[in-house]
Amino acid sequence: MTSLMLFLPLLGALLVLLTPVKWREEVAGFFAAVTLGLGLWLWRLGGEGLSVSPWVPPLGMTYAVELNGVGLAFALVTAFMTLMAVWYAARRVPNPGPMLAMVLAMETGLLGIFAARDLILFYVFFEWALIPSLLMLAVYGGPGRMRALVKFGVYTLLGSLLMLLSFIGYKWLGGSPTFALPDLLAHPVTGAAQTWLYLGFLAAMAVKLPLWPLHAWLPDFHEQNHESGVPDVMGTLYKVGGYGIFVFGLTLFPDASLELRPVLMGLAAFTALYAAWIAFHQSNWKRLLAYAGLSHMGFVALGLFSLNETAVIGAMYLLAFQNLYTGALFMAVGMLQERVGSVSTQVGGVMNQAGALGGLTLALWLASIAVPGFAGFVGEFSILLGAYQVSPWLAFIAGLTTIAAAAYALTAFQRTFWEGRPLGAVRVADLRGTEWLVLALPLLAALLFGVYSAPVLSLMQPAVRAALSSLGGQ
Repeated sequence: MTSLMLFLPLLGALLVLLTPVKWREEVAGFFAAVTLGLGLWLWRLGGEGLSVSPWVPPLGMTYAVELNGVGLAFALVTAFMTLMAVWYAARRVPNPGPMLAMVLAMETGLLGIFAARDLILFYVFFEWALIPSLLMLAVYGGPGRMRALVKFGVYTLLGSLLMLLSFIGYKWLGGSPTFALPDLLAHPVTGAAQTWLYLGFLAAMAVKLPLWPLHAWLPDFHEQNHESGVPDVMGTLYKVGGYGIFVFGLTLFPDASLELRPVLMGLAAFTALYAAWIAFHQSNWKRLLAYAGLSHMGFVALGLFSLNETAVIGAMYLLAFQNLYTGALFMAVGMLQERVGSVSTQVGGVMNQAGALGGLTLALWLASIAVPGFAGFVGEFSILLGAYQVSPWLAFIAGLTTIAAAAYALTAFQRTFWEGRPLGAVRVADLRGTEWLVLALPLLAALLFGVYSAPVLSLMQPAVRAALSSLGGQ
């Protein structure tokens, strides 16, 4: 069933391109919905265990997939938000067929990342997801898209190359017969070699978290993407660096993880606070959301690098659910742009004419800044609680971000939705039809799992304990 869930969206993407124009939206919605249904069925069954088949035996490559625990949680969020993106693109994007096909093709790459348990297979899906992301930027992006595309491509491809070299080096130095994770764990690399290989792996993961200073591609990427916000939703789901570190970094490089823990925690705390400070000075909603996402990723990295069970669970929880409200906020910005022709935070007075858009946007921002009752609070509080046990000062520095987040989010919201509407400005229409669903459903999910977190925590906790077992459950 895992493989069916992985490749069903790709089949849908091909059929979308072959289907008559008038049916493309229905076909895309059908395949996105069935993929989510398969994910929910897998969750009901408790996930699916490891399956290993030969792929390229002479090179030690295997088709090793597993979808349970943390990976299943991320797959469910990906399938859910892909469905939201498909619904909104069908309404918002003129002639949406090509974009719908790219969204579904990218979903297969993302689901493959979360299911892969072979290093080369992980690398293939990692690069696979990059192609539709670049195409959406190239085809649908703004006037500065080529500069943003080159920057995004260079950062990602160079990081990926270092990751691939690290993977090949690990297999060669450890003597593993294959690139499958169980075989690699049975043939570990130790000493200084492990540290150097870990640094190569971290280069790619730090780009895709992202972490300072490898974040420079992020603001331009979001600013130049299509004004609807649909590619930004998929780009938010592509922040898979934290998951890669969790699945492969902590398990294959335990000694290096412990050795570099103080430095990496410091870098994570700095990223969280730095990005929040920069976000406060943004007047473009897309750039503000980009830096807000970077700040969240600093929090995620702090939890991961602390190697504390509570903090790592919080990091995975936060990483999963920030995809919900951040993706929804990008679509809310797309709705604002459609109505006023701008993504500036200075437009003013929108709440007076579009109360539902303003109300749902405010609620999503409350989820984003981790107000108690939302899923983000569970993740951030767990990260701070666990990180404090390892480094109180770094936890304190990162904790300042929660104050900064409220400052930049509510200040920008006030300027856009509450301040006076300029004389002669266009009238702002309120939410209609599909727009209600793509904002309200992610918000309800963030609220549900903020109040009732047990189902997801029980799914994640065994996987986290297993990943930290080589470290002694620090």
